[in-house]
Parts: sequence; C-alpha cells; structure tokens
Amino acid sequence: MPRLAANLSMMFNEVPFLDRFAAAAGAGFKAVEFLFPYDHPAAELRRRLDGEGLTQALFNAPPGDWAAGERGIASLPGRQIAFRESIHRALDYAAALDCRLVHVMAGIPPAGTPPVTAAAVYAANLAWAAEQALSAGRMLVIEPINHRDMPGFHLNTVEQGAAVIEAIGRDRLGLQFDIYHCQITEGDVARRLEALIAITEHIQIADVPERHEPGTGELNFPYLLGRIDALGYRGWVGCEYRPAADTIAGLGWRAACGL
Repeated sequence: MPRLAANLSMMFNEVPFLDRFAAAAGAGFKAVEFLFPYDHPAAELRRRLDGEGLTQALFNAPPGDWAAGERGIASLPGRQIAFRESIHRALDYAAALDCRLVHVMAGIPPAGTPPVTAAAVYAANLAWAAEQALSAGRMLVIEPINHRDMPGFHLNTVEQGAAVIEAIGRDRLGLQFDIYHCQITEGDVARRLEALIAITEHIQIADVPERHEPGTGELNFPYLLGRIDALGYRGWVGCEYRPAADTIAGLGWRAACGL
C-alpha cells in the first residue's frame, strides 16, 4: 500500500505552518514534506516531527532568490558558488531532520542562455552535489516540472531526468516523479512509471488540471496508486496538491483509493 506524506506547504493552510505537523498527524499521515525549511530553526522543526511521530520525507534545497523569480540555481551560469553554499545548507538541515532525500531544483536559466551551457552547468553542479550528499548519507533527487506552471524551467520530462541520473549514477541521484507535471507535459503516466520506477526515489501526486486533490480532475488515481503498489515502490508518495476547499474535508479521496 502506498505510504502518503502530507505536503505542508500546500495542505493544512487553515493553520500556521508549525501547527500543520500536528494537523497532518491528526489526519492520519505518518510523514510530511514541504518546499523549504529555512525560515525555521532545524531544532524546532525536529521537535515538531518527533512530537507527532512523523518522518520528514523530503524538502527542497534553497532555490536562490524566490521573490525575484528564481526557481533553483543548479543550471544557472555564474551561480556555482551560491549553489555549493545552498547544498551545504540543505544537507545540514537534512541531517538535523533525519531526512534522506533532498530535491534540487534545476532552475530557469536567464534568457539567451544557450541550452548546451545550462545543461553543462547543471550536470557539473549535480555531480559535485551528489558526491556531497553521498558522503553525508543522503540522496539528491531531481524533478521535471511542466512549462505551463513554470515557463523556462530547465528540466521538463521524466526521460530527460532519467538521462541525467544515468550519467551521474543511480547510487547518488534519483528521480522525483511528479504525476501532475508528467501528465501535463507528456501523459502516458502509467507506462512512464513502469519504465522509470527503478530510479524513482520519490513520487508526488495532484490531479490535473487544477492541481487539487485526487478525484477532482482527469486522472484515475485508484488505478495509478494501485500500479505504484504493484510495481513494488516502497518510498513515500507526497500529496503535493492544493486542496479545493478545506484540507480535511477533501481527504475522502484516500478511502476512494483504498488507502
């Protein structure tokens, strides 16, 4: 049976962020994920996790200047020093939160950046970062993101992600397979899951097109979650969706999916 992790950046927004740990546990979740932990001391986050008996499944490395539109800096020429600093900071938090996986966002290269340049910077940065994570007992994951939600993002398809992972090594880099992004960009989600489950370290779900909870859009989640289980996936499935209304009221999809 797929193991679900609540995404605290999107779910339980009815309460302040630090109170969402208790809300998630109260709703039956055993793990959480979120975008970024850096606005809070790691010790406080760890206290919330331990107090509710929760596992930290995933979070993102620092993305650069989010307010200025940066969505990761791994593929941005000239930002290599900042990238290395961001990885050190992320791995410090991962150790404090006992979190195995850290997502490294590829970023949106500046206009006019040749694709080959962005790809070379991305590969070199990831190769270095993956070594740091391996030494720290962690693993980095990369996530293709659709161009509708994030125009210009460097990594778009799960096949592109797989090629990067094969180049750097499956033992030090994994795929974050987001079903929402995959459906928008490529479709044929079940077959792509089957092809790439061996390198998939984390899965995220949301329905299409509105990114609400399963059962609100075009995807057949009872089938997809059943396939994930049948494929032998044992990682966490992150619920990275925006509730259509109240978070708790919208959790009926779990029973509909046999969870």
